[in-house]
Amino acid sequence: MIRAAFFDIDGTLLSFNTHRVSEGTVRAFDKLHALGVRTFISSGRPMVLIPPMPVTFEGHVTMNGGLVFTPEKTLLSNPIPQEDTNAWIDFAKQHNLCTMIFTADGMMLAQPNEVGMKLRDQLEFTMPPVVDIEEMRLHEAFQIIALMPADLDRQVGAMMPHCRLPRWHPAFTDIVAAGNSKAAGMEAICRHFGIRQEETLAFGDGGNDIEMLQWAGIGVAMGNAELNVKEAADFVTTSVDDEGIEQAVKQLFPA
Repeated sequence: MIRAAFFDIDGTLLSFNTHRVSEGTVRAFDKLHALGVRTFISSGRPMVLIPPMPVTFEGHVTMNGGLVFTPEKTLLSNPIPQEDTNAWIDFAKQHNLCTMIFTADGMMLAQPNEVGMKLRDQLEFTMPPVVDIEEMRLHEAFQIIALMPADLDRQVGAMMPHCRLPRWHPAFTDIVAAGNSKAAGMEAICRHFGIRQEETLAFGDGGNDIEMLQWAGIGVAMGNAELNVKEAADFVTTSVDDEGIEQAVKQLFPA
């Protein structure tokens, strides 16, 4: 019996083409709620970048598990250690890399470039305040967005030993504290609500969703997901633009 469903945002709830939640997804949520299934966000985004949607959630896994909460209570809070943030800032300054940090209640951008602006437009991010990169040392970072090619991931990972880099886009990687993941956030929410792991359902499409899909009782990959994401899932549905969530709900809950 499924009692909780967790949803990634970009490429899962929100289409990269329309940037909207589809009517079919709204119908799927209505069916899940009618069956008594609780629904939750599980995203790399911070709360400040989660737009209003025509569906409801009882809790949020944000910043890849860095900050997890319900409306009443913070369940998990694990920021990046300051020494690792400083190491990234030094590296980004040296190589003039565009970077963004997410704090508990905001975000900021330093050294913007063309790649960063294209990414903002693709994801329809609100433009964060642009600051001198040195100002970032003054803030507690829960997630860093590092705009750099994947061949730098190993080097950056070595100089940030208390962090992990769950990359889900060729142009950038997320950087979060070690131990943070969407799966860890799901576990915190399930512990709070008394839900067993095997009673969970998760939907995702990106590389940072793999652990979430593997942890869930049923992991559903969207049809637009990369092959490695689909291989990690129990079930592959149609794409976000072809009502993937609704199609999966219809098949998993046929009654």
